[in-house]
Amino acid sequence: MKRYLKGGAVLLAGTLGLQLASACMAADAPAAQAVDAASAPRGPRAPETKEQLERRLGSVETLIEKSSAAKQIEASGNAQAQGQRSKARDLRKQAEEAYKAGNYPNATRLLDEAAKMMFESVRLAAPEQVTGEKKQRDFDNRMESVKALLTAQKRISAEKHLGAKGTETTAKIEAQIRDAQALATAGKLDEARAVLDNVYVTTKTAIEGMRGGDTLVRSLQFANKEEEYHYEVDRNDTHKMLVKVLLEEKRASNPGLESMVQKYLEQSATLRTNAEGLAAKKDYEGAIKVLEDATRELVRAIRSAGVYIPG
Repeated sequence: MKRYLKGGAVLLAGTLGLQLASACMAADAPAAQAVDAASAPRGPRAPETKEQLERRLGSVETLIEKSSAAKQIEASGNAQAQGQRSKARDLRKQAEEAYKAGNYPNATRLLDEAAKMMFESVRLAAPEQVTGEKKQRDFDNRMESVKALLTAQKRISAEKHLGAKGTETTAKIEAQIRDAQALATAGKLDEARAVLDNVYVTTKTAIEGMRGGDTLVRSLQFANKEEEYHYEVDRNDTHKMLVKVLLEEKRASNPGLESMVQKYLEQSATLRTNAEGLAAKKDYEGAIKVLEDATRELVRAIRSAGVYIPG
């Protein structure tokens, strides 16, 4: 069974292992994670029930008195940090009084302030340690994004038959990645991140620039419609990865764009679910057509952000 694709680069990149840190106040949470939790953007807190507040009163008390953050503050001998911790204690006590009086919204607010005060105390206690750990995590996360983009760049180069030109671009990107890794290993995280950010832009630009004006026509051989369907599943997965990697920063800083991209993603997800339903009924031909539409929505999402990719 033969099939022709026009204008589309086939990207079969591996799973993008981007990890998102979760904010918590567990007793054994490392201090650096606590700081990240405090700085993470939050929406308005929903009203808490009596039971939720009771549990959180205990959690915040543990954070202030028994957590690794508390131990770090004690060990630091930093008077300013210890003063902030005392303020956190007072706020937690006020929250408990508000809770007992039935003023749950005020109790919630005071607990939030107590936790924030405690996180600030951690920063004061060991700012270099906290900053260093966060820089390392940020570097590692950006490295994963760069490697995912590099995989996509290699695939597109192969699909568009760029030959030596594509190989040369890949080699330059890989060399810069090695430079960044060497700097990070030497403890020069600021310099390493600067190099890696440059690699990120270079690789993204390489992907965006692979348009060339030509129409790619490539013959693919499939044993049957089921095999072709699984091919389309891989292609859809890869485009979802590209939305994540190419648009993450743009979406974070532009609420209007985020809303637009999200609509495309929701439409794509609905189409993919429909395709999977058809495939479950062995209607692979119908599933393929719907999956192509699902992937097309992802391409539109990427292009809506001003990033051109073949599709």
